[in-house]
Amino acid sequence: MASFVIEGGHELRGEITPQGAKNEVLQVVCATLLTTEEVTISNIPNILDVNNLIQLLRDMGVSVEKKDIDTYSFKADNIDLTYLQSEDFLNRCAKLRGSVMLIGPLVARFGHAIIAKPGGDKIGRRRLDTHFLGIQKLGADFHYDAEKSIYEIKAEKLTGTYMLLDEASVTGTANIVMAAVLAKGTTTIYNAACEPYLQQLCKMLNAMGAHISGIASNLLTIEGVEELHGCTHTVLPDMIEVGSFIGMAAMTGSEITIKNVSYENLGIIPDSFRRLGIKLEQRGDDIFIPKQDRYEIESFIDGSIMTMADAPWPGLTPDLLSVMLVVATQAKGSVLIHQKMFESRLFFVDKLIDMGAQIILCDPHRAVVIGHDRQFRLRGGNLVSPDIRAGIALLIAALSADGISHIHNIEQIDRGYQNIEQRLTALGARITRI
Repeated sequence: MASFVIEGGHELRGEITPQGAKNEVLQVVCATLLTTEEVTISNIPNILDVNNLIQLLRDMGVSVEKKDIDTYSFKADNIDLTYLQSEDFLNRCAKLRGSVMLIGPLVARFGHAIIAKPGGDKIGRRRLDTHFLGIQKLGADFHYDAEKSIYEIKAEKLTGTYMLLDEASVTGTANIVMAAVLAKGTTTIYNAACEPYLQQLCKMLNAMGAHISGIASNLLTIEGVEELHGCTHTVLPDMIEVGSFIGMAAMTGSEITIKNVSYENLGIIPDSFRRLGIKLEQRGDDIFIPKQDRYEIESFIDGSIMTMADAPWPGLTPDLLSVMLVVATQAKGSVLIHQKMFESRLFFVDKLIDMGAQIILCDPHRAVVIGHDRQFRLRGGNLVSPDIRAGIALLIAALSADGISHIHNIEQIDRGYQNIEQRLTALGARITRI
């Protein structure tokens, strides 16, 4: 198990460019299974979750070629269907959350998929009902083996239909869309997720010959086609990295420029940080965060305490609430962080409390942060990363803290952040991997 040793209290300065978006890559890479022709994808980040998915596709029989440092081509013209029933395939699916998005393409193209209950972050229940109910409405049959935690999905043919999703699940919507593009007839998905990454998936599928309309709304209409062809696609910058770097600059009192952020796809993220008192400027497609000695959390118009809560897009992404919680520990004022979607994601705050943060964990979903207004710096601590987003939040806390911190289980951070210690060291951070 690898660890970071971090010497806190050093000001950062310079420019940093966000990697390609992890959550988009996991979708579009799975979509390459929908055609026998070559699909080329650029701006793919070198992170564990993505590398594991690419290797899984290789072992499934997909021809994968690395064409540049961040560009890969995929050609799924010789899939080994027997491997999909092997113990090795199922064991690897169980360790990779993104493997769930193999279901839609496999059922659409081959009429059959077997997949283990996927793993990933330890952030509470992440049910798959939306995925299965949607694909079931297209005509698939599901069987779940509770003893082996294996799902088997079969469909002689998929037929378009109307469906109203019970939740606007991003991966659920992606799975249903990938199944529906090859279904016979018209599929209408209401209460569909509309995150930029889902928009990107739909645009790529249209470039492959699909007929999807309503992109960027919560009402998608998909006219099924007989087959898809190859295309080229470029992945968006990772909005979670952008938000992480904004929070890092604020916590360390640093001046940073974040380059090439695709500002129009950040939604409410910049304004959410502004509500915490953080100054930031849009400069073309860059974000400049000036050095701030202090920042003050806004109150609501009636004077009541600010609440930061996650919501389906265009609301605030849940992946940034951990970062915002950490940033609030050094602000002037108080804020209620309401993590609605995941019931275990706030449990890392006990580590922040040990570092000196003033946080009241009300229940698994809500925490009140009383900011120190920089009158007291967090202390270095001995920390463990429970999931990707808590991991980066703890790293931000350690960079701002007084003294040395150790963060263990940093494989969780590596799952979502590319070469993070080298990139931050270039800005002046003191991080050592051991």
